[in-house]
Amino acid sequence: MVLVKIDLWEIYEGLKYNFLYNGDINSIHILLNLYDLEADVKNICPKYICTNEIRKKIKRQLIYRKDRQLISNNIALLLHENVTRLELIIYLEGYKYGYFNNKWVNNLESEAIKYYSVEYLYDKNFLFHHDIYFKEIVDFKNNFCLEIDKREKNSNFLHDFIFSYCEKTIKGKVYNLNNYIDRQLKIECETNHLNIKEEGSLLSMKELKNIYKNVVNTITKSGIKLYKEASWYGINDKVLNRYK
Repeated sequence: MVLVKIDLWEIYEGLKYNFLYNGDINSIHILLNLYDLEADVKNICPKYICTNEIRKKIKRQLIYRKDRQLISNNIALLLHENVTRLELIIYLEGYKYGYFNNKWVNNLESEAIKYYSVEYLYDKNFLFHHDIYFKEIVDFKNNFCLEIDKREKNSNFLHDFIFSYCEKTIKGKVYNLNNYIDRQLKIECETNHLNIKEEGSLLSMKELKNIYKNVVNTITKSGIKLYKEASWYGINDKVLNRYK
């Protein structure tokens, strides 16, 4: 039995790696199907918001440059696929953490039956996923998120995972950003001829380093928030699945 679990873990890790670093779409479909077979995990729907956050943060960071809009748009476009793949894997990891966390699932079920009948739970597709109207549940969710924060402080699991991914897939693209920016042409009409030149100067190494640091910080902050949201959904889904 232990050998089977180890083999299955290796399969999961291999599929995640292949999706993250090789962009293999088939790997993520196989992974989702395996999760579905193992634990009836179906409700996987992350909000892909990190790329837009990166665009806004970089535009604000380069407020002194006239071409800040062009640069921020190019970064968002350049990193979009890498970032969305990472968001999906983070969401999966968070969802699993909540779904298989029996302590918090049991506690949430105890809270749920204070407010809803068993018959009501049988017909529910959502529990406390989105709108929470009870103070006790708000406090419950806050305590759950605090536990994730404490766990992350001790392990640095998410920070290390995100940083390693950024170093391998995103750093090179950011540091070579000058090669990807489609600069606008400026035409100056003079007496005898037209003078055509590119607008904006190349990004300096200092600027590129600061941009990369900003990107990593934005992905990390957004990723941890996404992990918490997915974990919360996982707990709620597990409670409801007990009544299916």
